[in-house]
Amino acid sequence: MSIAENIKNLKSELETIQVKLVAVSKTKPVEDILQAYDAGQRAFGENQVQELVEKYEQLPKDIEWHLIGHLQTNKVKYIAPFVTLIESVDSIKLLQEINKQAVKNKRVIDCLLQVYIADEETKFGLGFDEVIELLRSEEFAELKNVRIRGLMGIATNTDSEKQIKEEFYELDTFFDGIKQSYFRKEDSFDELSMGMSSDYKIAIEQGATIVRLGSTVFGQRVIKHFKNN
Repeated sequence: MSIAENIKNLKSELETIQVKLVAVSKTKPVEDILQAYDAGQRAFGENQVQELVEKYEQLPKDIEWHLIGHLQTNKVKYIAPFVTLIESVDSIKLLQEINKQAVKNKRVIDCLLQVYIADEETKFGLGFDEVIELLRSEEFAELKNVRIRGLMGIATNTDSEKQIKEEFYELDTFFDGIKQSYFRKEDSFDELSMGMSSDYKIAIEQGATIVRLGSTVFGQRVIKHFKNN
């Protein structure tokens, strides 16, 4: 199926249940992103800052860019002028830098706190206790140019649906607790980003409001990296 058909099918599946599709466009050429764009897709997710900036410069300016990969503090300044949502905030230090760059750009930058839920050493993120510690901290209270919109998590890369379901369930339960404790009066704390191509249906069952899909949108085909075209 074409990229346009994939978008059309996903939109009909997700829009009725009010789940947002972020098309993961990392390594994909601009032409592929434009095919998705022409089919009505507006939210795209990138892992690398340099690639995100280059694509931002080449593509329509009404695209919502989500940074979904690990973000180093020294690279925040490159995306601060335009990024829609940083989904991968995993430290107070990073949040302070995002706030600093947001001030310089006279804007408020929306962020998700990335929570570590996987049974793997390779994943980034905050532990449940670290999220609470961050939200209680004086440093966080001082940040006026970042807005925490919710949480993001990546499940273990496993064939065990039971394990994936439990990890997503734990994150959804934690989200509800954090909402009650720290964001009860803030309607903007409403996003739970979890689920990728292999497990997004389980994520939706467990309460996801955003899913991040790459191969489901762009297909599995191996293509040249967008820089090498």
